[in-house]
Amino acid sequence: MTSIEELKELLPDYAKDIRLNLSNLADDTTLTDQQKAGTFIACALASRNSQTIEMIFKIFSSFLSETALEAVKAAATIMSMNNIYYRFVHLVSSPDYKTLPARLRMNVLAKPNVEKTDFELWSLAVSAINGCGMCMDSHENVLRTSGIAPEAIQNCIRIAAVIHAVANVLESEAILKNES
Repeated sequence: MTSIEELKELLPDYAKDIRLNLSNLADDTTLTDQQKAGTFIACALASRNSQTIEMIFKIFSSFLSETALEAVKAAATIMSMNNIYYRFVHLVSSPDYKTLPARLRMNVLAKPNVEKTDFELWSLAVSAINGCGMCMDSHENVLRTSGIAPEAIQNCIRIAAVIHAVANVLESEAILKNES
């Protein structure tokens, strides 16, 4: 089994802060094991870096049931679609698109087969990586209305930020290694 320590060893010295943040977030207790593992995996999937996905999956998948793992994948997948669509709606100046129905199937949002708050946390983290303000606002609002503490929401986003940075470092190092 791969560990956080093995992942940290792949990060060069210039990414020392990322290594330290990775350890701190892996040990954090503000999220349940399912919430934390799902957030790490959803963010790795959103990073689109195969090495990050593989390592994070090996580290955290054992904390999830098969149903929860499928829900994590569904969150990452549906947000990859929704983030593009709703970022467009939010950023274009024409108000026309705000009144038109999306006409995109997204039933998994209503029935994710896991706790709604967990699915919302994973969706929020992926939306942060993908930069969709409209989606972030929507998911954060659902979480706050559901009673999730701001610290838990913040840690979800901290995981997104760190996993995104890990993926960027690993991808950059792979490219630079091939250039040599």
